[in-house]
Amino acid sequence: MDTTLASLSSQVGELLRRRGWLLATAESCTGGWVAEAVTATAGSSAWFDCGWITYSNEAKQALLGVTDATLHRHGAVSEATVAAMVAGALARCQANLALATSGIAGPGGGSENKPVGTVCFAWGLRGGATDTATCHFVGDREAVRRQAVAHALTVVLERYGEAPPAGASHAKSVP
Repeated sequence: MDTTLASLSSQVGELLRRRGWLLATAESCTGGWVAEAVTATAGSSAWFDCGWITYSNEAKQALLGVTDATLHRHGAVSEATVAAMVAGALARCQANLALATSGIAGPGGGSENKPVGTVCFAWGLRGGATDTATCHFVGDREAVRRQAVAHALTVVLERYGEAPPAGASHAKSVP
């Protein structure tokens, strides 16, 4: 694992350990890379509960309870869908905090409204608010996915703990 992801994972782990929280992940375009990054950190069993890779719409529905209506109205790559993925993850595990990703890593699959590099994120606390964001990343498929993993972990630090190291996330949020 590269040094940026290793550092982010270590920082997230320290934050979660201090708070006594467990993390869950619900991933689509990142294909489990967030979970892989955090479990590569020694001691992660103390702060990582579980993860889902729900690449297809059917998996999002069956495993996380995302409704057909949400998928049809907003699409799989939407803030509504990732918010539903977070809610589904928190309902199905012991984690205090869940994050979700869904996007278009490329090289194909993009559209005018959702170009390649579009990734939607959600972060939610059990019994608390869920925050969402949409970012556009540049680069090839691996670069988009890697930036999405870094962004997901960076925002955990920003929203629930300390600020990340400079340059950890190079996302451009869209309104």
